[in-house]
Amino acid sequence: MKPDKKTLVVPILLITLGTGWLLTTLKVMPEIEWIWTLALAIVGLLSFALGGLDKLSVALGPFFLVASGLSILRQTGHLRLSVEVPILLIIAGALLLVARLPAIPMPRWLVEDSNCANRS
Repeated sequence: MKPDKKTLVVPILLITLGTGWLLTTLKVMPEIEWIWTLALAIVGLLSFALGGLDKLSVALGPFFLVASGLSILRQTGHLRLSVEVPILLIIAGALLLVARLPAIPMPRWLVEDSNCANRS
């Protein structure tokens, strides 16, 4: 039996979290809230992994990945919150415009629900 790739998520997450925590504790890296930062990145990655490429994942995935990166920059003193929030608003607006492109499909769950409603 072949191992499922989905079972890699938790071990990789634990290794990443532990490594970041250890490097912060040893003062190799600046202090970063790793749980928050990784949670943002994981939400972004999971939106693609679970939903594939659709209007929802095109808007959510990159937004949370950028938010994770900006969070690191803010926590390391390279970016102020007063700059981070407007950047996130601009990114959100741009991603919502991209999601409107006709070439990007609707989420499967939304199409399936509307097909079920039309049959009733």
